[in-house]
Amino acid sequence: MIRSDWTSAGRALMFGNFAIGCGVMVVAGSLNDLSGSLKVAPAVAGQLITAAAVAMGAGAPLLAGLLGGFDRRRLLTVALLWYGLGHAAAATMPSLAALLPVRALSVLGAAVYTPQAAASINVLVPAEQRGRAMTFVFLGWSLASVLGMPMSGFVAETFGWRWAFAVVAVLACGAAAAVWATVPDGVRPPALSLKSWRGALGNPWLMGMVAVTALSASGQFTLFSYFAPYYRQVLGADATSVTFLFFWFGAFGLIGNVLLTRRIDRLGAARCVNISLSCMVLALLLWPLTAGNGHSGAWPVAVMAMVLVPWALGCFSSNSAQQARLSQSDPSVAPALLALNTSAMYVGQAIGAGGGGLLLAAAGGFAPLPYAAVGWMALAIALSLWAARQAGVRRG
Repeated sequence: MIRSDWTSAGRALMFGNFAIGCGVMVVAGSLNDLSGSLKVAPAVAGQLITAAAVAMGAGAPLLAGLLGGFDRRRLLTVALLWYGLGHAAAATMPSLAALLPVRALSVLGAAVYTPQAAASINVLVPAEQRGRAMTFVFLGWSLASVLGMPMSGFVAETFGWRWAFAVVAVLACGAAAAVWATVPDGVRPPALSLKSWRGALGNPWLMGMVAVTALSASGQFTLFSYFAPYYRQVLGADATSVTFLFFWFGAFGLIGNVLLTRRIDRLGAARCVNISLSCMVLALLLWPLTAGNGHSGAWPVAVMAMVLVPWALGCFSSNSAQQARLSQSDPSVAPALLALNTSAMYVGQAIGAGGGGLLLAAAGGFAPLPYAAVGWMALAIALSLWAARQAGVRRG
């Protein structure tokens, strides 16, 4: 009976991920105004990303264990309300020191929502549709990159970063209302028992797959965290061009996730992960071409737009494919794996944003960042290929 209602609930869960994605990316999108308004360097303001990622990374598995017995309709609604009210409070903070803890507390809603939305859709849909349903729910993240990232950039550049945070608050509260209205009562994925945690944490093959997420997120956020100041300082981009590049990146991110949704059940989740990671490596290898080399005007922005295409195609689709890969690998421990994967994603963001900020400060420029990112991504691909081989051995 529950499964017949999954389409409307899936749309609401996707909208929730859209709100979550907008909030996660709001700092990166508004980093120029945020650093200027709070009178700190971009590398220092970027540590808001690190602090939030640490909170989400630590919170995802802990909160999954503590809150696993709650009905998901109520749990997901409360998580989104917490997220929305937290961003509303963050918009009023007078300094970076005051903003950091409020930001860290507010994103605990994301630590709960993302893995529990993934676990819930597994309950709501028939087994043969779970890969497609999972990637559909995670289209919300791609939509956040299409609309949320440029929205944050435009609102922050035009009205200030506080208004960008306020928009996230409104979206999250609206998503909470949609989830409450459409997700049925009685959605209770299997509880995260101690046996489930032991089954996940004690399996090197499964933990290797989770580590792929951490490594790829580290690579992406080494540079992704500092897109806005790179566009402004290296490309000489104005507010319109910055907004365009965020929109362009998000549009191709959405295309990548739509293509994945249509093909994942035919190609297999592991192959889709490896294709997505390879696309991002290609963009990073081409990144030095964006440095300008004496050109000005529209040319550097046009070159950047072309280089961003393969990164965007792989960025959000890789995480969607990872979620599907983990949920299908061992259904008995899938809730634990999804919680750990969310944690790994945010731990990777913390490592990438923190390490990228250190490199940026030490080098006095952006030049080392793409090379460090390639190193992380190469490790992710190697580990993903190893995990795929292990999966083949087990199926054989």
